[in-house]
Amino acid sequence: METWDAIRSRRNVREFSSQPLDEATLDRILEAGRRTPSSRNWQPWDFVVVTDQDQRSRLSKVWRGAWHVAKAPAVVAIVAPLVESHQEKEILHFDLGQLVMVMMVAAADAGVGTGHAVVADQDLARSLLGLPEDRFCAYLISCGYPDGDPLRPLTTIKRRPFREVVHRGVW
Repeated sequence: METWDAIRSRRNVREFSSQPLDEATLDRILEAGRRTPSSRNWQPWDFVVVTDQDQRSRLSKVWRGAWHVAKAPAVVAIVAPLVESHQEKEILHFDLGQLVMVMMVAAADAGVGTGHAVVADQDLARSLLGLPEDRFCAYLISCGYPDGDPLRPLTTIKRRPFREVVHRGVW
């Protein structure tokens, strides 16, 4: 798939087929994440890949909106360092946002659907993922082939009109 098609095809997928993800496809998504640019090449992330059904079911309890994690063939936990300063937190979350989107577009390029979730219960995430005390689980990305319609460029989208969003020179 071309990059533009992958961007237009990406949508939140929360219902997955039973088809497993092959390791090469999952590794390509992870490699896209590893290659994501970050502030001063900080690379403030690690990934924990979860494919075990029981572990995914328990991990889906870290936030009320993470129910899709239990249904996905694979879940990528985005792990980041705990930082102190306000500036570091802002940079960290900007970098993590880029990371998540790059991984989701790479997944769409391979026909893999993704859903994302934040993590509210850090104690549960830490215990399930075996995280060190100086790290936290920022986001979860559920990955799998969509149940039903495969990914394809969307022709109808629920977005504000282009002219309403884009301002040139001034508001």
